[in-house]
Amino acid sequence: MGLDFKGRVAIVTGAGGGLGREHALALARRGAKVLVNDLGGARDGSGGSTSAAQAVADEIIAAGGEALANGASVTDHEAVAGMVQQAVDAWGRVDILVNNAGILRDKSFAKMDLADFRLVVDVHLMGAVHCCKAVWPFMTAQKYGRIVMTSSSSGLYGNFGQANYGAAKMALVGLMQTLAIEGAKSDIRVNSLAPTAATRMTEDLMTPEVLRALEPAAVVPAMLVLASEDAPTRTVLCAGAGSFEAAHVTLTQGQWIGTGDDAPERLAAALDAVRAREGETVPQSGSEQGRLEVGRAMAQAR
Repeated sequence: MGLDFKGRVAIVTGAGGGLGREHALALARRGAKVLVNDLGGARDGSGGSTSAAQAVADEIIAAGGEALANGASVTDHEAVAGMVQQAVDAWGRVDILVNNAGILRDKSFAKMDLADFRLVVDVHLMGAVHCCKAVWPFMTAQKYGRIVMTSSSSGLYGNFGQANYGAAKMALVGLMQTLAIEGAKSDIRVNSLAPTAATRMTEDLMTPEVLRALEPAAVVPAMLVLASEDAPTRTVLCAGAGSFEAAHVTLTQGQWIGTGDDAPERLAAALDAVRAREGETVPQSGSEQGRLEVGRAMAQAR
């Protein structure tokens, strides 16, 4: 097997079942020592038990691997810090973090309670923030780290009834963009995975035939690539049913409209040209937008 994780230490959150379980098992099969984290709650985040995490850890150990179970909630920063310390105390380092923990509280925006919006953002976005913050000093000190965010097509492209989930999942892409820039000097590579997989979070949304095609194991190759030593950085890989794609946040060439009282009307008239995708780029940082705009303005002034 070309992708070898021997000697690496991985933390996978939300790994008591579904996609997270498949991630943890795959990393272990390829030699990684794995801390299996799962709150053990219901699909909506209620309840909690370490039994799910322990079962996956036991499965890894029974197959000859090394694993620990942890039941911390990713919404609790102190508990997350303790989880990371647990891995460091046992194995001396943390090389890989797969931010997979998540919940659903689906409802149309008009009917959605704000508490449900906050909770979903807290678990998906702030949960990843807490985990990244806890592993960051260790990865910086060892000059190596691989972080995988779990985004979603609901965040990248939208999905009815998932305003909270979509907002959190797109926010993770923004988090990835900046952490990848800041971590580059320490060889910390940060990427995102947008999976289409049949898990308990999607079982009510798809037919049995589709669910069979979308087995979680089919997504795992993308995670392994993004967590590997030769991983890219700032990449969003989409995966499902054995297919893999990449998503990009792009910038069009646009048009110089200028200022003045009639600028809104001129922009409205030129909107199709502004949105045209020919020659679009993938900026390497947010400052590229400003450089393009200021450069065009200076050229007009000359």
